[in-house]
Amino acid sequence: MGDSRPRSSAATSTDIDESSTTTPPTPSTPSAAAPTTPKHYAPVSLVQPSSAKSKRRKPKAIRVFRSIFRSFPIITPTCKFPSLPGTGLPDSHKTITSGTRVTGTLFGYRKGRVTLSVQENPKCLPSLVVELAMQTAVLQKELGAGMVRIALECEKRPEKDRIKLFEEPLWTMYCNGKKSGYGMKREATEEDLNVMELLKAVSMGAGVLPGNSEAEGQDGELAYMRACFERVVGSKDSETLYMVSPDGNNGPELSIFFVRI
Repeated sequence: MGDSRPRSSAATSTDIDESSTTTPPTPSTPSAAAPTTPKHYAPVSLVQPSSAKSKRRKPKAIRVFRSIFRSFPIITPTCKFPSLPGTGLPDSHKTITSGTRVTGTLFGYRKGRVTLSVQENPKCLPSLVVELAMQTAVLQKELGAGMVRIALECEKRPEKDRIKLFEEPLWTMYCNGKKSGYGMKREATEEDLNVMELLKAVSMGAGVLPGNSEAEGQDGELAYMRACFERVVGSKDSETLYMVSPDGNNGPELSIFFVRI
């Protein structure tokens, strides 16, 4: 993740948080801590995605029709999904036409973990926020190598407890075939929303934002990379985000797989 205005941001660390590769994290509970100076963010003007609005407005007949329509098998001849994390991705992924376009943002402090935010478009509130089991500096190094494949896996639930794929709370994460720890879905924090607000006018690009973290200090910088992704639904247990590069751009390739096994 570099700078949309020419600026170098070389990665200096390749260490992955050891604690993230042992046992799954558990939800934390508020603990008594010393009072801290409150952070001040700009007002958030992001709007609800149209998908959230449509859920409240669709007539019952339309909902019934869509539920029947979705029961038919999904055929995507232009894309094949890998059966295991790290397996080869076919060349056809470069010309995917069966998905919908979304905005994906990867951001984080250089000594902290990377966060993935998925939005319907840059002006909407995030529909998915996942904290990945990878440090920002490590992701920068992997992207510099030219190709990154991130697989997020979770176990299937009993049919009665089944939830939507993007609502799964915990994921086992693989990067280029190597297990790196656990990713966790969470609600967007005030700082996450502030980042999305600052990047509202950016549809594609990379750079750094001023730091506002106690761990990094006021001089710390938050690196980000934003791109358009093709969201392809293979089934109720598999979805993939393929980064779409501008025409003629030989930049890094990034694919993110969500799989229930």
